Amino acid sequence: MKKEFVQFRCSIYEKKLLRVKADRSGLSISEYCRRAAFDDRIIERLTQEQIEMYKMLTKYEVNFKRIGNMYRKRNPKLADEVVHLANEIRNHLLSFRK
Repeated sequence: MKKEFVQFRCSIYEKKLLRVKADRSGLSISEYCRRAAFDDRIIERLTQEQIEMYKMLTKYEVNFKRIGNMYRKRNPKLADEVVHLANEIRNHLLSFRK
C-alpha cells in the first residue's frame, strides 16, 4: 500500500512528454515515474499499425519457410536462401517483441 506522497517540479513540456510516454506504455504518470526511477522495465504498448505489421511479417516468415521446404530437393541453393530470409524475418520479429 502506497501511503507516502512525493512531488517534483518540471516544465510544461516535460510534463507533456511524461504524459505521452506514460500513455504509450499504458501506465499512469506516477507509475511511469516510479518505474523509471527504480530502473524497472517500461514496456511500450503496440499501436494498431504495429500489430498489423507484426502479423504480416509472421505470415511472410511462414510462407518463405514453406517455399524453402518446397524447393529443397529441386534447388537446394534457392531453398537455403529462402530459409535464410525467413530466419532474418524471425530475428526481426523477436526483436520486435522487446
